[in-house]
Amino acid sequence: MVRTEFPLAVETVDPFWITLVDGTRIAATLWRPRIDAKVPVVVEMVPYRRRDGTVARDIDIHPWLAGHGIACARIDIRGSGDSDGGLADEYLPREQEDACEIIAHLAAQPWCNGNVGMTGISWGGFNALQVAARRPPALKAIISNCATDDRYADDIHYMGGALLTEQEMWSNFMLVKKAMAPDPQIVGDAWRAMWTSRLAATRSLSEIWLAHQRRDDYWRQGSICEDYSAIECAVMAVCGWEDSYSNFVPRLLEHLKGPKLGVVGPWSHAYPCRGAPGPLIGYLQEALRWWRHWLCGENTGITDEPLYRVWITGEERPQPFYLPDHAGSWAAEDAWPSPRIERRTLYLNAAGLGGQAAPGATRSVRSPATAGRDCGRWGGYGGSCPDMAIDQRREDGLALCFDTQPLDNDLTLLGAPELDLVVTVDQPHVNLAARLCDVYPDGTSALMTYGVLNLSHRNSHEHPTPCPVGTPFQVRLKLNDFARIVPKGHRMRLALANQHWPILWPQPNLSTLSVATGESTVMLPVRPPSPRDRDVRFEPAETAPPVPTTTLDDGFDRRIVTDDVGSGLQTIALTSDHGSRRYDDRDITVSSANADTMSINADDPLSARLITEYRWAIASGDADTEATARTELTSDETHFSLSWHIEARERGKLVHSASATRRIRRDFA
Repeated sequence: MVRTEFPLAVETVDPFWITLVDGTRIAATLWRPRIDAKVPVVVEMVPYRRRDGTVARDIDIHPWLAGHGIACARIDIRGSGDSDGGLADEYLPREQEDACEIIAHLAAQPWCNGNVGMTGISWGGFNALQVAARRPPALKAIISNCATDDRYADDIHYMGGALLTEQEMWSNFMLVKKAMAPDPQIVGDAWRAMWTSRLAATRSLSEIWLAHQRRDDYWRQGSICEDYSAIECAVMAVCGWEDSYSNFVPRLLEHLKGPKLGVVGPWSHAYPCRGAPGPLIGYLQEALRWWRHWLCGENTGITDEPLYRVWITGEERPQPFYLPDHAGSWAAEDAWPSPRIERRTLYLNAAGLGGQAAPGATRSVRSPATAGRDCGRWGGYGGSCPDMAIDQRREDGLALCFDTQPLDNDLTLLGAPELDLVVTVDQPHVNLAARLCDVYPDGTSALMTYGVLNLSHRNSHEHPTPCPVGTPFQVRLKLNDFARIVPKGHRMRLALANQHWPILWPQPNLSTLSVATGESTVMLPVRPPSPRDRDVRFEPAETAPPVPTTTLDDGFDRRIVTDDVGSGLQTIALTSDHGSRRYDDRDITVSSANADTMSINADDPLSARLITEYRWAIASGDADTEATARTELTSDETHFSLSWHIEARERGKLVHSASATRRIRRDFA
């Protein structure tokens, strides 16, 4: 629902300039309630350009809060949007230091009551946690959406020590983002000189990320899991099960010692009041209660809510996207980890999953390099984009499967399953992918959760070692947190594969993985019902009126899979044309599109190839600019080959071009 009337009128200040100690000018948009009393302010800092990048979601959210008495400042971080300086990498200490300065500056404004909050989704959720760990005095509370506490283990770079292909797609996206000109309507004639400086400094961030294939000091910086005790302010953590960052919510609830709340719903990578799939919730009403409690000293009842409010997915067949709503219902836990959760152990027996160990013959799998195709995308969006996991029967046929008997009663699972396996491999470098599926009576297999592990990292992400070939060894793997009801009559299936393309970059050689039956186990987190579930209530979703927009082209999303049965080459093509639109209130026109093509031969992991392309065009004032980038990743047995190319145009004329090819040694990845 779009709210058009608010308790307070709102003043918009754009640009609102903040000059840092080193002279760097930071551009912001400030929404401030027109009221004589002093008010708190909430800060969001991201590099995605407040005027023409995230404006649609910003206008939905920040004016709504301002209309209820909470000022909001949307910051272009250093080197992005209309701010001075350069953007060399993500989550740098400089970014966190800037944030502390910005918070102090805003707290000292004559209209501010001295209390500051910080919020954001994805990048903004990351740096809210990172800045909270620095404890600037005015920062009293944060709301972190779709973020992580562990930059190595739970971001777009590596998962279980294995390389995520999402990393190269993301680096190509950022290659374009960093190369765009500031808005001449804001910075005036300086825009071209600023643009030229940005273009000269633009490089692929993958060059940095591929240089750190282990968990080293590069990844520890900015990972608040290194010291949870550093965060003392109040933290609300929010995410959705269809997002790739949902693990951070239960981890924060477990490890943070200060005030905290967690909400995990059915959504993908979006705010709970405007994302998909639904059902949506009154997220802004929850945020308002949070800010009024911690920044205004009001008793809003927010701290009386259950610690963990979580969506339990109901019976639902797999689909490539979900519109409008997921099946399911809300549940509540007052502690996490919850003492109510039963850790039920099942044994991987030769005949399937059982409650008692039944040692039998060793079972083996040798997955083709194309295994994993139907498991969706690591960073899927799940609205109208067909990137969710579909029926897993094909994947199950390429894996080693262990099934339960049909369930006698409904079973609710909430938490992270844990595997304890005894395995043998015939190669020193092997990736393991484990999936837990809900198998319907008709055979439909729905992915519930999964986890992956580069077996060279079985003992340490910092000091990997080759797998002992031909000798049994133990592997422990924690799958992603999830929540789901498995209905009576369904079976649960644990599927083990040693490929997970295109989510994971494959190891150099196909391998055979053998599992000792009767010795290996899976622990399932079984949840009994709770009377507290009735206490979970959310108001209907609300937003402020949208930014006035004229849609010039709607765009589209496609996912096309092609199998060349003659050569064995499989190609997956993801195309998203985001269309073209004019933001009428600022006379800015934007258009963008991306295409990701992943190909591999079933018999040859070294044939893996990723090509990712992105284009973004912006017309504002005297500037009519466009940037296009292309990144390609291949590998041989010992090295990655990373190639990137970027072009920038003004009114269609090429003004900048840069390329590089880097050969980077594989370090167990």
